[in-house]
Amino acid sequence: MGLRGRRRKEEPSSHDRWLVSYADFITLMFAFFVMMYANSKTDQDRAQQISEAFKQALNEGRITQTIAKLVRREERPQEEPAANRMLMGPEAPPVPADPMGELLPSLQELNETLKKEIETGRLEVRLERRGLVISLREATFFPSGNDSVEPSTIPTLAVIAEELKRTPNPIRLEGHTDSIPISNARFRSNWDLSAARGIAMLDLFTSRFGLPAERLAIAGFAETAPVASNETAEGRARNRRVDIVVLNEEATKSQPVQTAPGGVTGT
Repeated sequence: MGLRGRRRKEEPSSHDRWLVSYADFITLMFAFFVMMYANSKTDQDRAQQISEAFKQALNEGRITQTIAKLVRREERPQEEPAANRMLMGPEAPPVPADPMGELLPSLQELNETLKKEIETGRLEVRLERRGLVISLREATFFPSGNDSVEPSTIPTLAVIAEELKRTPNPIRLEGHTDSIPISNARFRSNWDLSAARGIAMLDLFTSRFGLPAERLAIAGFAETAPVASNETAEGRARNRRVDIVVLNEEATKSQPVQTAPGGVTGT
């Protein structure tokens, strides 16, 4: 049979064309619900992420995989939005206790009860990083070049002792001198004099005022820790002193471990 006489075969009609329209409809519905979902969230970063993922899936034909990925992300615990973290700042670490505030009530009490002595310059009360410092001036509490406590200062020391009894903190009695050397039959140097004055205060607080000896320690600094210049008479007078130091909790950590009576280490 010739070519002209051949009858062309009719191409069979496709019955699956409706799937194209259906797929378009499903895609539009998916886009609509994605936008509804994005608009229902206050986290704009999350909405932008979903929108970008949907666009990429349309371009690459990976809608099914993208849906599964989004579902998995929704099942994870939600992290706080980055914008909120920026506004609130990083989480602050626990604020440590202020070591200077621990003994503030004692400072306030002594400032009130010893107001006259403080105003006349006989003593000074202050807070330092190591604790509460009660600074006794030599001119008031000791004769020059001597370690005997002036009897007239006993009432003032009694007030201090009562306040010291209210706290369990360790106490250090520190003797200080000026830079002028001393050498006599009793004291060979300023080291001897400063330590002897600390011991005199320790004896008074334990024997007369009943402070526990295990709370007390002495230190002699001679002229090595001045609070004023030794070039003037006024500065030297300030440097001749005994400091009663009530150690705070932080400073106590650096102290040696004491032993209880009987040689058993205290805890």
